[in-house]
Amino acid sequence: MAKPTSKRTDVSKGAFAADATVSERIGAALATLTPAHQRMAEYVLANPFRAATMRIDEFAAAVEMSIATANRFALALGFDGYPQFRSELLRGFEATLAPVEKLRHELARPATSAEIFAASLNEDIANLDATRRMLDAAACERAVDAILGAQRIYVMGFGASGYLAGLLRHGLDLYCDTVISVSQPGGASDAARQLRKIGAKDLLIAIAFPRYAADTITLAKQAVDQGCQVLALTDGPTSPLAPLAHIALYARTERQFSATSDTAAVALFEALCGAVAHRSAHSLESAERLTAFVLPWLHTGQTSRGNASADAAITTPTPGRRRKRTLEN
Repeated sequence: MAKPTSKRTDVSKGAFAADATVSERIGAALATLTPAHQRMAEYVLANPFRAATMRIDEFAAAVEMSIATANRFALALGFDGYPQFRSELLRGFEATLAPVEKLRHELARPATSAEIFAASLNEDIANLDATRRMLDAAACERAVDAILGAQRIYVMGFGASGYLAGLLRHGLDLYCDTVISVSQPGGASDAARQLRKIGAKDLLIAIAFPRYAADTITLAKQAVDQGCQVLALTDGPTSPLAPLAHIALYARTERQFSATSDTAAVALFEALCGAVAHRSAHSLESAERLTAFVLPWLHTGQTSRGNASADAAITTPTPGRRRKRTLEN
């Protein structure tokens, strides 16, 4: 009597196309997988990004299986083992997962806190130097011309770049009549409502650094379609924002322990605002008017007891004086 055949637990490599993705391999092999491997397949299909970041022991623990079972799962999909399976799963997530992998590597390397401080500052110095070397003289001039010539300036950035958008709006506001940040709590939908009014005489300054927010790219495309000029502030020509822009300025933002470093980006923004101030015909007048306007809210640093007493007498009337002033009013 012939013995019943058991369900296959692996598939030969020839059963898969050379460029087949992990999900395609799972689909082709699903009928031959054991219940344990089917459970792993379901986890991978439901959590591809998370699975791509896991070591084999983390993956096995997540599905409550053994490490050996996890490795046999990779073999069942036609891979040499789990490392090749994970490498294939990472394909397409390279840019997104790069900071995670970099952080994983750095955390595995012993270092003191002082060494991390020094390494971080050295990274910023290197980023600033690279940013200075990437400056294009013609692009700098065109960027300043576009800002000073725009009827309205819209500043846009999402994710971490949303905070940078607020800083740039603040920096340009002194020298430009209308600077609008569309990076508000309403998110991309609210930004789209505001950008529907953008026109050919306006300028959109779009900010995007790794990891790039898809909403920034989508709305920049729409602004271009409406005839608006776009100034991109990003990390390099390979940024998805760069091909859309009429003008682009670059800041290198590499960082060991996070996706990006804001130091060089902020320095680039300050340099841009400085160049705008230098070229603006009304920068000195604007600065003087602003100083006069905000002076009542500034701490003047007076330390004289006599002056302090005089100030108290003026700003803090006695009950009798307060009552008299109320009657007079």
